[in-house]
Amino acid sequence: MKRKLVRIASVLFPKAITSFAYDQLTNPQIRKLRENELETIHKAQTEDFPFMGFNIKLYTWGSGSRKVLLIHGWEGQAGNFSDIIEQLLENDYSVHAFDAPSHGFSSKGSTSLFEFTELVGVLIRKHKVHKLVSHSFGGVATTYALFNNKDLEIDTYILLTTPDTFLERINDVAELTGITSKIKEALIKRLEQENNFDVKKLSVSEFVKAINVKKAIIIHDKNDKVVPIERALNVHKNWEASEFKEIEGTGHFRILRTKAIINDVVAYLN
Repeated sequence: MKRKLVRIASVLFPKAITSFAYDQLTNPQIRKLRENELETIHKAQTEDFPFMGFNIKLYTWGSGSRKVLLIHGWEGQAGNFSDIIEQLLENDYSVHAFDAPSHGFSSKGSTSLFEFTELVGVLIRKHKVHKLVSHSFGGVATTYALFNNKDLEIDTYILLTTPDTFLERINDVAELTGITSKIKEALIKRLEQENNFDVKKLSVSEFVKAINVKKAIIIHDKNDKVVPIERALNVHKNWEASEFKEIEGTGHFRILRTKAIINDVVAYLN
């Protein structure tokens, strides 16, 4: 019913509905952390990091000899990695993570892929890390950051699910909200004008062709209902340095809490 109303409103009030769709792409919803995720967050050393008008919350756990940076997805936050963090600490790691602009415990405001991406590049340099683990949209932000900073050298990169093109993300929002094709075209035009980029060129499967990563693995559930596995497979197909592991029974979010996958993550990083 809601989608039908949006379609009707798209015809009657196109500017208002374009703004509504734009807000869906630039104002992430905050999901409440589980109790164990909060416990892990409270054990971290934290830092308030000023970045592009936001106060970014940075987290560090442990003082191990190896360092890794964790990059959460859109509408995610550092605490989502809590089970992985605990396992990494048992394996002599220093673990770095963050809440992206307008995510988690960072300050709020309208944000975009580009601020997220720039922050990832900044934090890779700040923490001097050569090992990365991303979840979902974090893979888009990270590969784009590495594409824009080709001097960054990454030894090991694990992507726990990954989207491919930004256009697919827009199509997903259009399908979810029920906006018409005309509104979608207006939305793309606004995004391109305000951010000075071509939506069609924002593609992980293109970024990975020119990034400096020695080895990578994409782990993706074949029944992921948030990001279809075909998108991740296309990234793998275009990335010589990558391996691909198809899994089942974790979905899009439980992949971060599944013991077998956590063991795979730690083993691959080692």
